[in-house]
Amino acid sequence: MAESRRKFDQDFKEGAVRLVRETGHPIAQIAKDLGINPGTLANWVALDRRAKDGNGRLSEDERIELARLRRENAELAMERDVLKRSVALWVKDATGRR
Repeated sequence: MAESRRKFDQDFKEGAVRLVRETGHPIAQIAKDLGINPGTLANWVALDRRAKDGNGRLSEDERIELARLRRENAELAMERDVLKRSVALWVKDATGRR
């Protein structure tokens, strides 16, 4: 006779995933302690990671911010280079070297 599938409520799933994240114990050990299949718990953990990571894609707001930060970074690098050159010229002038 086939075994019927057990249903787990969302609180149980979240608690099991939290145990994996916070304790650092292997999924197999926690699954055994909870009496569930390790593959099931691994799926829950993977779903949680994907939900937290956003599937590795940037939202439109994040893309706009990234472009702004890249422009700002390029501008700051240019300013730094100009300041380095001006300090070098100032040192040469102060020491009398030309």
